[in-house]
Amino acid sequence: MRKGARIRNHVKMTRLIRFNKPFDVLPQFTDRGTEGASRATLSAFVDCPGVYPAGRLDRDSEGLMLLTDNGRLQAFISDPKHKLEKTYWVQVEGEVTETMLKSLRGGIELKDGMTRPAKARVIEEPAMLWARTPPIRERKSVPTTWIELKISEGKNRQVRRMTAAVGCPTLRLIRYAIGTWTLDGLAQGAWDDLEPPNVPGPPKPSQKPPRHKLAKYRPDPTSPRTSKDAPKKDAARSPSPRRKPRLK
Repeated sequence: MRKGARIRNHVKMTRLIRFNKPFDVLPQFTDRGTEGASRATLSAFVDCPGVYPAGRLDRDSEGLMLLTDNGRLQAFISDPKHKLEKTYWVQVEGEVTETMLKSLRGGIELKDGMTRPAKARVIEEPAMLWARTPPIRERKSVPTTWIELKISEGKNRQVRRMTAAVGCPTLRLIRYAIGTWTLDGLAQGAWDDLEPPNVPGPPKPSQKPPRHKLAKYRPDPTSPRTSKDAPKKDAARSPSPRRKPRLK
């Protein structure tokens, strides 16, 4: 070993953070939509190099985003096949009836297919709610209702299309939870670190040989043995020739 050389054994630790995204913030670190655009992005709030969003949250939506530097964890959180439940607080226009809730629970037919069954209920305005800038448009003659909606998929603008389909357009949309991770104790525009979970990898291929190679001849005890069924035996050895007697 060269004099002064060091043995480096860095173990990269997975990082997972949660962020309370404000309204009108793009769910990405750069704005590539318009040259010289001044739209706010995640880089204005999250000073944490190497992490990327695990899933999206529309610009006009607020609430919980998860970011990580681990590709496997990112896929686990964002891939709909894992059916990670997401909880939304939705302020809609009008009064929500039980018939509307049943429709949301049973699934809504959208242009890109039927939604999975959801959990839906009417709630009071959340106590931890912050003021939105700008505020929502309200009509004095039309009441508003808050509902809690839990879904396990992520179609484009799905929650807004679901509420519109039952006759209650969405006025404000906040994602409160992703799986067991929530917004509790996190102020708007703030972020903090979470304990990353252990995500199982793909199953390893079996090292054992196929079973058919291990199978041995097992005759059926209920059927008579025949020369065809019986295992073949080695041919009998032919007797060695007799030696001729020596002449004296």
